[in-house]
Amino acid sequence: MQDEPFKSNTRRAVHDLRELIFSGELEAGSDHLESELAERLSMSRTPVREATLMLEAQGLLEVRPRKGVRILALSADDMDEIYEVLTELESLAAALAADAQYCKKDLNTLAKSIDDMEVAVTNEDRVAWAKADGDFHHELVRLSKNSRIMAIVSNFNDQVRRARMTTLHIRPLPKKSNEEHRALFEAIVSGDAKAARDIHWNHRTSARKMLTELLNGHGLKRI
Repeated sequence: MQDEPFKSNTRRAVHDLRELIFSGELEAGSDHLESELAERLSMSRTPVREATLMLEAQGLLEVRPRKGVRILALSADDMDEIYEVLTELESLAAALAADAQYCKKDLNTLAKSIDDMEVAVTNEDRVAWAKADGDFHHELVRLSKNSRIMAIVSNFNDQVRRARMTTLHIRPLPKKSNEEHRALFEAIVSGDAKAARDIHWNHRTSARKMLTELLNGHGLKRI
């Protein structure tokens, strides 16, 4: 029982540091002392140290002995490679989901995320859209029931989230993306694996192209 407060503080440190990284308050490429982070989070250094080790394993930062931590940056080329992998794996996940012959009730979570994205676009609420978009892709992969795909894709979730939040307010309002999500949903409902794969492959390919153009066009060599 004595370990519970420590574990709780470590979980909070992981959560708070992740949010600081994704919000850009801890900028990519910046260096920070352990003591500085502990003061910022209003907690002792021990749970912060444990949290930084966990975040290092997730690829968000580098622990540098006696020098603190460095927030890892991603280049446009890094993101291009990540999207290249995601395009193939998520397209396969879409085909597998269609092959599974789910009834509409089984697809309620996927449908809700699409509804949430459409409401968000109507309200021009980009933050709400980004959350619903992340929920959609997470559920799509889960519906594949392929544990290997789920494991590999989860390794890239943080990097994709960082790119999504970095470009959220400089990208066009994602109306076309919503249309593609709806078309993919209908292909899965109808059990058309080829259509599901093709629709999602084109969707991710377009997103990859747009992301690269946004990063390069705005001089964002590192995120």
